[in-house]
Amino acid sequence: MSGKLYLVATPIGNLGDISPRAARTLEEVDFIAAEDTRVTMKLLNHLGLKKQLVSYYQHNQSGSGQRILSRLLAGESCALVSDAGMPAISDPGEDMVRLCAENGVEAVVVPGPCAAVSALALSALPTGRFTFEGFLSVSKKSRAEHLESLKNEKRTMIFYEAPHKLVNTLRDMLSVFGDRDIAVCRELTKLHEQVLRTTLSKALELYTVTPPRGEFVLVIAGAPEEKVPFLSIEDAAAAAIELHKTGVSLKDAARRVAQDAGYTKNAVYSAALSMEKEP
Repeated sequence: MSGKLYLVATPIGNLGDISPRAARTLEEVDFIAAEDTRVTMKLLNHLGLKKQLVSYYQHNQSGSGQRILSRLLAGESCALVSDAGMPAISDPGEDMVRLCAENGVEAVVVPGPCAAVSALALSALPTGRFTFEGFLSVSKKSRAEHLESLKNEKRTMIFYEAPHKLVNTLRDMLSVFGDRDIAVCRELTKLHEQVLRTTLSKALELYTVTPPRGEFVLVIAGAPEEKVPFLSIEDAAAAAIELHKTGVSLKDAARRVAQDAGYTKNAVYSAALSMEKEP
């Protein structure tokens, strides 16, 4: 009978956030697969535990994953942990879970801290619907394509970012999204935790002058809802013409009507000109 893979969430900063169930699972499994064994060793020392650690991270996941699977199929149990937060979320553990699913090995989640959800809760932005986008690519072309694909996304968006890439990321986001509201969450649950609720332009201005430090979660407002016109374009044009008859220029009349009707000024103006030319 095969063993089980336990997905154990670990603290994202404050070691006090480890749950009793997570600590008990780490104690009871046969071995632990860790993204960075040095980081996990600090957690085990905090808990007073001694356990065999094996390395499992992005660049060795193919070979290491097969070795972990073999042990699981032989009946051993394994706790999979990342350096911080929930394994398999923007993390190579995703492939380990898939490998287990394909080979009939049960995976059990031991939930806990997650930087993305913690930042969302603190953001003061809408939380009912959101999309987690993880880290942007270092490739300029891929980054641009990723951001462009989200230009009209109406849900709140969550990104992870490293300090040395933050300024370029904010600049790219401002260029594609426009000046949206953003919550810049830094060093969550750690000594220097900070949540800055501002706009993309002001965040870019700040971090251009003040070098960013620590790990960041960026929570960005979704695209604004488009106004749905409550008048037909013909009715809007007629309203602009009536306003024009009171002495207001047709362009100003079109602008005023467009603001309330949900059309562009040019659309109302063009329709009004066409209507005036009709016999």
